[in-house]
Amino acid sequence: MSSSPIDAALTAGPAADAVARPARFRGWPLWGALAGVAGFIGTVLTDLRPEGELAAVEQGERYTVTAADMVQLDPTLARYGYVAGVVAIVALLVFQAAWRRHVETAFTRSTAARAVSGGLIATIAGLILGYGWRGGLANYLGPESDSYDPNGRFVYYMLTDFGAYMPWLGVVAAAGGLAWMAFVERNVSRVLGAVSALAAVLTLGAVIVSGVPGLPGGTMPLWLAIAGVWLAVGRSRITRSPLA
Repeated sequence: MSSSPIDAALTAGPAADAVARPARFRGWPLWGALAGVAGFIGTVLTDLRPEGELAAVEQGERYTVTAADMVQLDPTLARYGYVAGVVAIVALLVFQAAWRRHVETAFTRSTAARAVSGGLIATIAGLILGYGWRGGLANYLGPESDSYDPNGRFVYYMLTDFGAYMPWLGVVAAAGGLAWMAFVERNVSRVLGAVSALAAVLTLGAVIVSGVPGLPGGTMPLWLAIAGVWLAVGRSRITRSPLA
């Protein structure tokens, strides 16, 4: 992973210093922040669980969910989660497009910049399915409740169990790419790089050790929200280049 000649030129000479020194607000990274906030709402805050399971968890007990529990699910909460998920997907699409326009165009030889973009695309593709299943479940619990019996709705529930959580693994790769850009290419704030490295390593390590595939959905939307705001108002060369 290396920096481009354009990247190197940003810190070479008085003229380049005049370009690189000013810290200006950049609005496009806030699409990433919006995606992170909406993703946390659509994944964690609107997580759909039967009342019996929630009560058992509060008491520290184990609970086995069955098709009979589908009548306990809240279709309104499922709908809220779906809407938040759609917002997250659209915001991620815009953020990825803006990243390509403002970062990949300026730092053409940075493999890490492309890793960030690729991780975002992978997450978007997975979330279209994950949140889509959530929206389908909302319909089959509500206005189309006569379309499937409890066993059919249980299939949709199982799909949504980790459906909106697993795709955030792609953002783990994006966080790792941003950390590389901070410490190797020196194009991103090192503080943000440290936060990104910590989020990527701890999340990936937890997934490998625990074997729970949905863990990225609980941490990476928050990292994305922080990174988006940080890039918008902080001092990183990727947002201070002439093309940013």
